[in-house]
Amino acid sequence: MNYPPIDSYAFLSDTHTAALVAADGAVEWFCVPHFAGDAVLARLLDRRSGGGLELSVAGCAEPSRRYLPDTLVLENRWTTPDGSAVGHDFLAVAPGDGPQPLRADKVLVRRVRVEQGRIRLAVRVTPRPGYGVREATWEQVGGRWRVADTPLWVGSDLPCEVTDGVLRIEAELTAGQTAVVLVGYDDDVTDEIDPDELLARTCQTWQTWSARSDYTGFGADAVRHSALVLRGLSFDETGALIAAPTTSLPEEIGGVRNWDYRYTWHRDAALLLLALFRLGHAEEGRRYLHFLISICTGELLSPLIGIHGSTDTERELPHLEGYAGSRPVRIGNEAAEQVQFDTYGHILDAALAYHELTGDLTDEQWALLRRHIDMLAQRWREPDHGIWEIRGPRQHYVNAKVMIWVCLDRGIRLAELLDDRSADVDRWRDARDAVHAEVLERGFNRQVNSFVMTYGSTELDASLLRIPLVGFLPGDDPRVLATIDRLRQELEIGPGLLLRYRADDGLPGEEGAFLLCSFELVSALVLAGRRDEAAKVFDQLSQYAGPLGLYAEQLAADGTALGNYPQAFTHLALIEAALNLDGAGDREALHAWAARGGS
Repeated sequence: MNYPPIDSYAFLSDTHTAALVAADGAVEWFCVPHFAGDAVLARLLDRRSGGGLELSVAGCAEPSRRYLPDTLVLENRWTTPDGSAVGHDFLAVAPGDGPQPLRADKVLVRRVRVEQGRIRLAVRVTPRPGYGVREATWEQVGGRWRVADTPLWVGSDLPCEVTDGVLRIEAELTAGQTAVVLVGYDDDVTDEIDPDELLARTCQTWQTWSARSDYTGFGADAVRHSALVLRGLSFDETGALIAAPTTSLPEEIGGVRNWDYRYTWHRDAALLLLALFRLGHAEEGRRYLHFLISICTGELLSPLIGIHGSTDTERELPHLEGYAGSRPVRIGNEAAEQVQFDTYGHILDAALAYHELTGDLTDEQWALLRRHIDMLAQRWREPDHGIWEIRGPRQHYVNAKVMIWVCLDRGIRLAELLDDRSADVDRWRDARDAVHAEVLERGFNRQVNSFVMTYGSTELDASLLRIPLVGFLPGDDPRVLATIDRLRQELEIGPGLLLRYRADDGLPGEEGAFLLCSFELVSALVLAGRRDEAAKVFDQLSQYAGPLGLYAEQLAADGTALGNYPQAFTHLALIEAALNLDGAGDREALHAWAARGGS
């Protein structure tokens, strides 16, 4: 069966959950009661068994669509021989209280108003609870239809009819008339809902949030839109940033590389924090840092964590065929059990950035971090699973060693800033310098004249682009320049499109270009002093955005979007690249910008 292109979907969010809307107007992904909950609408992963919410206008197969400026409110326009209509789809939000900048109203609103003539509207709601395992059992309670054993309910100002587990609405509307369908996921949502007020308030809330940023530099429109996407992927209760709101969108059509991304990874934590502060969203930066450190209580850190601070066992859902036949569909993520030493570097990098910007790192937070610095100063010689979560034996990944160096370096600097004379800084410094020397000796292969994926190999790894970005070496160091050139020669599959690696990772099939790495190439080129080349790559990557300005995780050489969507780290790397191109091509400048944005 035909599946829409991954990057054709619109992304709606209330910062508590998300919905994906296909170009024909069908909601094909919706998890309740939060991002990581049951996908009661999952047609994205199975055209037959996955539930959906169809909304169509007779005589118009697909409406024209756009986001209202500086919002995540989707505007649809239908034109038929008999009339025209405008619609708005959104997950309603309101200004929050205290430290929570936004509040989810926990209702999906679909509103259609006829502008001219007449239209024939049809709505079909087919929830399939349990990720499509069972048909919905509907119960009418007052003016709402509820789906048994779920928090889901549907309400409308039009007559509803339920047959064979499907709720149907059909109506002919004339100029000036408005129809509304509400899909709630919380019993506490009031019956007194004014859809027009919800629309106005949701638009104002998003626009007020976006207006905090005064950024008008390179790629300003894309930066502002990407910031909105990141906010939409941030869980309202904790500030945790999920990688994507979906699971099992394939890295290869028909392949097995299908993973659950509804988790928080710690990659580029400092970059996210700096970007939030720079773009005027200091409170979100603080909440994210507090969440990040709150999960540092264990002896070893998991490379990923759920939105509520825990992880789920990975399992397969054999009843779903997967997007375009890409099996298996997985929920949960086994990578949570891996040892990834780069995690510690990202968290310490974020902690240092936060304290330099605010001076607010507490003694309790520092005590948690100190334990992990001490641990890495002792265990840095051990292999790990690496940033790309290859499901094989542990190895000495060069990126992991670089991020261990970051952890130790940032720990030393924090101890000095905090005047902590009880910290074993001399031991940390010895370990940091030893890691640095070892990476230069064993991580740079003189035979191929580049840094490599693992000690003793000749394989490349695009995460090596982080070497200058974290300050391990200057961006114009000859070894860095040679690595950039070799990465482009051997991993580039299209203009600016970099694979993560070509090494055997134990899985069948292939994957597409990794867009996070592609945008990081831009930043690395800026630091290398090759700004014109960087700007050209950025422009090329900008052309790969979907019709609504959204990016998936990966892209095939022919432009097909692959992987979970929309992908937070792609949009984050876009922001980093734009800021670097605008002149913040070093950490100190970015810190200065962030400080101004967060003041």
